Amino acid sequence: MTKSTSAHWVTAVSDITAGDIFIRGYPMQELVGRLPFSAISFLLIRGRIPTPGESRIMDVILSSILDYGLQKSGTVAARAVVSVNPRMTAGLSAAMLGAGEFAVSPEDTGRFIAEGVAAWRASGQDVADHAAGFVASLRAAKRRVPGFGHPVFRGTDPRAERLKTLAQKHGVRGAANNWYEAVHLAFRAASGKPDLVMNDVGMLAGIMVQMGFTPPEMAGLALLSTFPGLIAHISEELQSGVINRIIPDQNAEYDRSRRDFEQDWAAAGWDD
Repeated sequence: MTKSTSAHWVTAVSDITAGDIFIRGYPMQELVGRLPFSAISFLLIRGRIPTPGESRIMDVILSSILDYGLQKSGTVAARAVVSVNPRMTAGLSAAMLGAGEFAVSPEDTGRFIAEGVAAWRASGQDVADHAAGFVASLRAAKRRVPGFGHPVFRGTDPRAERLKTLAQKHGVRGAANNWYEAVHLAFRAASGKPDLVMNDVGMLAGIMVQMGFTPPEMAGLALLSTFPGLIAHISEELQSGVINRIIPDQNAEYDRSRRDFEQDWAAAGWDD
């Protein structure tokens, strides 16, 4: 929304009046109890009431991560922080910094897909032909394709297949998914890796692009999905009674070499 105004902020997200709180123009008291959290989240971010199918997929998105346990750096950071600053908000803030290119967030994959789909549409090419040429250019530039590969799964990622099935069932699939799947097939063929999977992050990002979410919005939704698990871990840490979690010496390797300060101090040009 863009308006010519001298106001400090312009927003269409919400409006608080003496009579009610309005969310995207709708009275909150009419929304609560009529729409689930997933649907209201969609309304807030996308600006319209979702279809029941879109709401169901939003519920899937918000349930897609939940908890990576202690294998997620954000969880470890959260628990370490609250061991010295015992506040839920401190732990949640620390955990959010653990989402990025290599964990949790589908933002980079979403951007890759959104930009690729835009290029395909502008080209006027058949999706398979465009995907083949696109993959060739990626391989020539030695660029990584985000959302492909898994250390364990071969052929298919069962999590991604579940997401695909649900998206098809609820009518939330389209051109973005078709393009990304064509790129996946072309990459498998060009790389000689027929078992290379599209992972859950890739499938989720494709679905979110199709639903109209921007890459930064995808990052936010992924973080929101982790909050129940983070709250549970932080609460467990707060109740543990452990103060100031540190890395035990047996889990760290220290450089034990010693240096001559006086000699190096003089060699650096210092004097009395």
